[in-house]
Amino acid sequence: DASKAQLEAVIEEADVRAWRELTVANPKSEPTPEEKDALRAKKEAEKKGKAKLVDSIAAKVTKATTVIIKKDKIKKTLDALAQAQREADEAVAARPPWLDPPSGTRDFYPKEMRLRNWLFGEMRAVALAYAFKEYDAPVLEHVELYERKAGEEITQQMYDFVDKEKTRVTLRPEMTPSLARMVLNLTNLATGEVRTPLPLKWFSIPQCWRFEATQRGRKREHYQWNMDIVGEWSVTAEVELLGAICAFFAKLGVGPDVVGVRVNSRKVLDAVVAAAGVPRSKFAQVCVVVDKIDKIGGSAVKEMLCAEPLQLPDSAADSILQCLAAKTVDDVRAILMKHDGVASGDANTATRDQALTEMQDVFDLAEAAGFGAYLDFDASVVRGLAYYTGVVFEAFDRRGELRAICGGGRYDRLLELYGGDKCTIPCCGFGFGDCVIVELLKDLGKLPELPAGVDVVVAPFSEADVPHAFRVASTLRAAGFAVDLALEARKARQAFDLANRAGARRVAFVAPDEWAQGLVRVKDMLLKDPETGEGLQLDVPLASLPDLDRLFADEAVSKKVPGAASPPPPPPSKTTTTTNGGAGPPPAPLTSSDDGAWQLQPTAKFAVLGPSASTS
Repeated sequence: DASKAQLEAVIEEADVRAWRELTVANPKSEPTPEEKDALRAKKEAEKKGKAKLVDSIAAKVTKATTVIIKKDKIKKTLDALAQAQREADEAVAARPPWLDPPSGTRDFYPKEMRLRNWLFGEMRAVALAYAFKEYDAPVLEHVELYERKAGEEITQQMYDFVDKEKTRVTLRPEMTPSLARMVLNLTNLATGEVRTPLPLKWFSIPQCWRFEATQRGRKREHYQWNMDIVGEWSVTAEVELLGAICAFFAKLGVGPDVVGVRVNSRKVLDAVVAAAGVPRSKFAQVCVVVDKIDKIGGSAVKEMLCAEPLQLPDSAADSILQCLAAKTVDDVRAILMKHDGVASGDANTATRDQALTEMQDVFDLAEAAGFGAYLDFDASVVRGLAYYTGVVFEAFDRRGELRAICGGGRYDRLLELYGGDKCTIPCCGFGFGDCVIVELLKDLGKLPELPAGVDVVVAPFSEADVPHAFRVASTLRAAGFAVDLALEARKARQAFDLANRAGARRVAFVAPDEWAQGLVRVKDMLLKDPETGEGLQLDVPLASLPDLDRLFADEAVSKKVPGAASPPPPPPSKTTTTTNGGAGPPPAPLTSSDDGAWQLQPTAKFAVLGPSASTS
């Protein structure tokens, strides 16, 4: 319309750019109290600045056309022109595709890095509580480590290449073969003797790479928490690993009502396949097909079992599917005994009976350890990797919205495959990826608020104060404080803005008047002075800066700041080290109740399962 054309004719490009510069973007996540205060001030400045600009444009329109245009229309026009200007700027500065990370991979900006470090810290704390020792290996491995394991899709998903020494290498798609290689380097290959006390209890959090279709919770690179036990034949090893998984879930506040762990045994499936008359040579291929049942369903699995290359009879495929649908260990036992009609004690059924007994032992021990509520028997769980030989398991989202959270099992023949017939060394372990658990915690609203971890911002008032600011920062850092030093002179408001962005609660101003008296003015933005309503402020002698926490606590009590309490005696250092590798006491163990009822009981450092007040 005419008024719009007149308005756009009066508005200059500089007006639009000024409008954009005044606009304050809304935060993408819930701001902290300090960030809210800073945002409120910025929004107020935005409101005043935009009002002044609108008045200026309205005056120009009236002077040029004698037409009076409503201020709301001027604002809407400026918003539209600003958006068009922004798009034009982006079109001029075309964004090259290589600025994005490669498909299926991730950048970790500081906020994402804090989350990753927190998650890895929780994983590491559980592993250390179970007395596992951390190890690592190169991300680059020999292709042969993975090609020696037949019957797996993983060999088609590797990022492999020939290096400049003409060696075929790959970014590791998983960690277990690297673990096997490292254990074999501690083993006499001629005798199979491991030259270190067994069992080994090792863990790692490596980055792994697979070229596969991406989806929610699945990337082409991911980090994977691995815990493995080497040198233990009994299922007590599996139970220890399952306990660690459940302890981790409990630590995050995720109970057995939200997640479960499906447990089965390759030995049980072996008995099922044998009872169906399938040759042992086809067992590994059958496992690969059966592992797809959750993705493609029973009918499609049957088609694959009966088609090339397996070509199983319909009756054999039906028998396998019947056993896969069993809900308990006793159900499988009954189906197998009905199928072959042989008494339980017959020599031909010894392997089958052992497998079923081991499976029952897992559930009995889990109940004794206090995490049985997490476990479900599921005869269809076989895991896709061909090297599994016994108990297998995978954690899942009971809501059915996410893919498997973690998985693992027993692999007693893998070291023999790499090291020779003498190296029959029992192993079991699990892999727990970082992607799916983060998605689950997001869905549950259980991701923690993770501040940047800055205690104090140190700001010099002038260029002449910069050397003094460095001295103050060094003094505070030596005392254990995390300090963000402003690298140029800052006025008070600029220093507060820096502290808000950094997530710091205190600002130390280094200014000439105070410094001449040997003092540093420190302001705590969370403790409010009842007399002024502003942040509590102290002039602190340089030598007393290490006692900053105690000084503010004393002042808060003296001024009767709401919520203030008498400070405890100062610790010898701000940072303490414990035997479990972190600050504070070691994680509490899982506890059980007599009646089998469970509830999550978070403690200061560790969420545990404990007895509920009543059964449900």
